[in-house]
Order: sequence, then C-alpha cells, then structure tokens
Amino acid sequence: MTLPSLHLLVAAAQILTAAVIAVVLVFISAPYGRHQRAGWGPVLPARLGWVLMESPTVLLFGWWYLRGPHAYDAVPSYFLAMWMLHYVHRTFVFPFRTQAPGRTMPVLVAVLGIAFNTVNAWLNATWISTLGSYDTSWFADARCWLGTSLFFLGLFTNVWADNRLLQLRRESHGRYQVPRGGLYELVSCPNYLGEILEWTGWAIATWSYAGAAFAIYAAANLVPRAVSNHAWYRETFPDYPPRRKAVLPFVM
Repeated sequence: MTLPSLHLLVAAAQILTAAVIAVVLVFISAPYGRHQRAGWGPVLPARLGWVLMESPTVLLFGWWYLRGPHAYDAVPSYFLAMWMLHYVHRTFVFPFRTQAPGRTMPVLVAVLGIAFNTVNAWLNATWISTLGSYDTSWFADARCWLGTSLFFLGLFTNVWADNRLLQLRRESHGRYQVPRGGLYELVSCPNYLGEILEWTGWAIATWSYAGAAFAIYAAANLVPRAVSNHAWYRETFPDYPPRRKAVLPFVM
C-alpha cells in the first residue's frame, strides 16, 4: 500500500472512530477529572498520565515532521509552529499549573490517549511535511488566513478559559466552583469551544483531510464531554445560571 493510500485509510478510520466515540460518550462520561470513578482499572498520578498521554503530539509529531522532504519549507514550518504552540503548552506547561494533589487518572484513559495522539501526530505531521503541497503563495490564500484566524481565536479562548479555571481553583483551595465572567456567562466549557475552533481552523488552514479528520474527532470527543460537564454543574450547583449552554453559545 502506498503512503497516500494508507494516509487516506487512516483518516477515514479516524472519522469512523469519532462517530463511535460521540455515541459512546453520550451515555458514558469519560472517567477522569470531575467524572472519575472506580471500576476503570489501575490508576496513575493525573499529572504523569497527562504528560504521557500528550507527549506524542510533540515528540513523535516533531520526529515524523522532520523526516519529510518539505520540513524546511516556509508554509509547512509555519504549520509546525502553530501545532507546537498549542501542544508544547498543553503537554509540558498546563499540567504543571493545575492544582492536582492526589488526583489520579485511569491507566486505560492514558493508554487510549497515547494511541490516538500517536496516530493523529503521524497523520498530520506526514501530511504537512510529506504529502501536502504548499508553496509560499499559500500565505496569500484566503483559506490559510481564515484557518489561521480561527486557530488563534480558539487558542486564545482555550488558554483564557483554562487560566480562569486555574485561578478559581486556587481561590477556592481546590474545590469546584461556578466559573464566571467572559464566555463563561454563555457556556460552561469555553475551553472546549476554544479547542474546537483551533482544530477547525487547522483543518481549513492546511486544507487537508488529515486536518478535517482531527477536527471531526476533536468535536466528537469534546462536545459530549462539555454536555456532561454542563449537566454536572447543574446537578451540583442549584443556582447554576439557567441560560448558560454547554459549549456553543445560544445553541447547545
């Protein structure tokens, strides 16, 4: 099987997996964070699990990217910088800012995360540095700038929302509270909204089925989780703002 054929097959499998995960997560909340519960096997420290789970997005992505014939071209290098801007922070900065003493993560969740991130890193890294075709004129293409704008809007939203939660957690000494201000007045999970915007922007900027498969998978994973978080907030806090949606302002 040729690399392009394998690449397309893996992207299609990722989209199919996203559909299955979206259905499963409607009925079963992923067992970590506020939804963690017994019965999911052995656990490991949450911070260690997070770093292990996310590491392929930096280490393996960089390895596969640098093996590509276009690794040092301008546009692929720009895409590499976008990707790393998100994932270096997500992997090696964010988990060490969280207040997580004694928190754990099921080993199963970490293993599944490693598996997905490994496949996704290969899919997107090999696309932008090997299979994709971008000359410098792509910088002037409307798809590049629309995608870039969505990506950075999502990145800003994601980081701002996480910072607000971290601040609230410090102020409440690790207890969950109702977040307020900014997009939190409209949705329960603006951090997830930010990630959905990021990877939608990535898909448009790269104009690739690899990016589209990732954006679909991200939405399939994050929208049901946002709905679960939203329901948890409503059950936990009787005075939770009734007009606040889960992840899409005024819609869901």
